[in-house]
Amino acid sequence: MTTIAIASDHAGYKMKAQIASWLAGNGHEVLDLGCNGPESVDYPDFAAALAAAIGDGRAERGVLICGSGIGISIAANRHPGIRAALVHDVTTARLARQHNDANVVALGARIIGAEIAKDCVDAFLTTGFEGGERHSRRIAKMG
Repeated sequence: MTTIAIASDHAGYKMKAQIASWLAGNGHEVLDLGCNGPESVDYPDFAAALAAAIGDGRAERGVLICGSGIGISIAANRHPGIRAALVHDVTTARLARQHNDANVVALGARIIGAEIAKDCVDAFLTTGFEGGERHSRRIAKMG
């Protein structure tokens, strides 16, 4: 199995714990980068920690969680080599991998429930990149 980095802000820490436990139960090595409580924190710090873990090879893929998923996905995408996709269902998670070769999935803890989040992460981890000239060309333009 692969090493999955996971991080959240305070709004996502409960869902992060649920997803991390579920991932470990399914045989993945989980690199938990925080946060670990309800005290207010700044999501860009946790997106940066996850981006660094992917960048230096400690993890192959990542899961980020904040209240909406929007802020943490924007923060992650500022880092070279990160293609973070905000997803809300299995279809968007699958397409993020197939068409965009996303290496990070972002979830909104105030938007979707834990079971849908698990389904999204499962689709994200089990779907491959389709490749092909048009998708590869577009990804190459992002750097």
